[in-house]
Amino acid sequence: MADELERTYVIPLRNVKKVKRTIRAPRAIREVQNFLIKHMKAEEVKIDASINEFIWERGIQKIPSKIKVNAVKDDEGVVKATLAE
Repeated sequence: MADELERTYVIPLRNVKKVKRTIRAPRAIREVQNFLIKHMKAEEVKIDASINEFIWERGIQKIPSKIKVNAVKDDEGVVKATLAE
């Protein structure tokens, strides 16, 4: 059975802008992972390279204030996240 749960989220990254400049992009990646674990009730989250590139696009210090993500959860509880258009 292909019971896949698919959702689109706009994940706010405003709070990450309050941390030290040199750790913003890695913290933003963790923030996306934690958001998806919480909202999709998942054990594991796999983030696509497109999300990583979008966050790191302007460097480690200047992250976007929000990011739009498509998340698909499969039968095993693994969520695969890709950048939404």
